[in-house]
Amino acid sequence: MIASLRRIFAIMNKELVQLRRDKVTFAMIVMIPLIQLVLFGYSINTKIRDIPVGVVDQSGSAVGRVLVSVVEATGVVKFTGFYTSIEEAEASVRNGTVRAVLVLPEDLTYRLVRSPSVNKGLPPSTQEETSRPVGQWIVDGTDTVVSGAIQSLRNMPLTELFHDPPNRNTATFEVALFYNPEQRSAVNTVPGLVGIILTMTMILFTSAAIVREHERGNMEMLITTPVKSLELMIGKITPYIFIGLIQASIILALGYLLFDVHFWGNLLSLFFGTLLFIGACLSVGLVLSTLATTQLQAMQMMVFILIPSILLSGFMFPYEGMPIEAQYIAEGLPATHFMRIVRGVTLRDATLLEMPYDVLWLAGFFIVGLAIAALRFKKRLD
Repeated sequence: MIASLRRIFAIMNKELVQLRRDKVTFAMIVMIPLIQLVLFGYSINTKIRDIPVGVVDQSGSAVGRVLVSVVEATGVVKFTGFYTSIEEAEASVRNGTVRAVLVLPEDLTYRLVRSPSVNKGLPPSTQEETSRPVGQWIVDGTDTVVSGAIQSLRNMPLTELFHDPPNRNTATFEVALFYNPEQRSAVNTVPGLVGIILTMTMILFTSAAIVREHERGNMEMLITTPVKSLELMIGKITPYIFIGLIQASIILALGYLLFDVHFWGNLLSLFFGTLLFIGACLSVGLVLSTLATTQLQAMQMMVFILIPSILLSGFMFPYEGMPIEAQYIAEGLPATHFMRIVRGVTLRDATLLEMPYDVLWLAGFFIVGLAIAALRFKKRLD
């Protein structure tokens, strides 16, 4: 019995020594719970504040400006765009610049002042005419959490405009939900899954690419060939580009067949946007592959990219609901930019030309990541 315990303790001591020497695994033990605690406890916030919205004030009156200030004072929205026409505003909603637009009509003052409570002596037909909403929200309905927050303003009181606010028979604002009027969560989730699955598979495939050559003994053969570092990197990722495109096609096709999520955009825009994202993910995997010494370490490093990509990219929680610090981190993730592209193209019929920031970011990330991986890879066994 004592001899058996000694052997068990000897094995335990060996494992502890190996764990202490494996700095990557030891760091994962500490960092994974820390990252999850910070992301879930601090960064994730389902109560949406300061949603970027625009306004089209057709009244051009002081009352309109005051009404905009009253709406913004709720803290739910933040007016970042001011447009002169509804067409211009709808284009901003389509390309994702703003999540909604408040349209104030020319007769705004008339609608506010001539309410049924003020004009009780008017005929019923006139009272119905003067009880119309004071404005209309044009809302991107693809994200049900964001659209739900804006819909909460439908019946907001106008106490700041009136000492004795009139009793209205209708809602203060009319709400028009674009792109997802039925408010189905699958409409937003299915395109987002393209980004998450590609992030996981593309980084996983390539993060062990260089390490696998060492473990299989193929590095000696590569060293003796005239292949250059950049050529090796390009050759490594090219097969996975086709795999990624196949995966994206499968997800969108099944999303249509199983969840009735329609594709409304330009197929060429989706193709190039997905191609850029796959390249960005593959370059991240190659960089990790040059840092790791074993395939296990490569997979452990992948977790540091995958978990933030799921939580901060806008897939599970709205980007607008995160603190500004978390948004800065999210901007450094390829998945965040691809979420905007894939949802904009598939759901809102946007084009890549309407989302240049995200397109250029993914392209830059791919080029820089590939260059770093090529520079870090050395054709030697040590």
